[in-house]
Amino acid sequence: MFSKIASGIEKLNLNQGKLTSMLIFPLLLVVLYEVFMRYGFNSPTVWGFEATAFLYGMHYMFGLSYTDVTKGHVQVDIFTSLAPKKTRAAISALTTLVFFLPVMVCMTIWTTKFAIYSVEGLERNSTSWAPAIWPFKIVMALCFFILLLQGIANLIRDLQTVFGKEEN
Repeated sequence: MFSKIASGIEKLNLNQGKLTSMLIFPLLLVVLYEVFMRYGFNSPTVWGFEATAFLYGMHYMFGLSYTDVTKGHVQVDIFTSLAPKKTRAAISALTTLVFFLPVMVCMTIWTTKFAIYSVEGLERNSTSWAPAIWPFKIVMALCFFILLLQGIANLIRDLQTVFGKEEN
């Protein structure tokens, strides 16, 4: 049962990562347009910089859980690289329980509170362009939640390895 849960979370993160990686294309278009307007016509836009920051921010946030499921984050394994697989999994499970999950639970709760507050006030940025920023705060809360889910999936996989119930 837990293995199916972990697989479902991993599939969700793999699919959302592949889909949201396409945010690089609108980001590229905005940057190219801004550069063209700035240096080609000496007429920079008021919205270009913020639009790139928002697009890149979403690209980055969605990439967190995708990078975790694909094991792309940097790990300092100088002390555990020679340890047996079960020992590495036990250390990983312990660090997930003690460090990762509490931090992600707090980040998920706090960003959700910030998103709710932002939506209630229909928050806008304080620049001359004044874009709505509440949708980006919702995205941030969602991304921390799916990263939390990926941490749970990693914990399930580590515990399966520790207790000898991993799937092949």
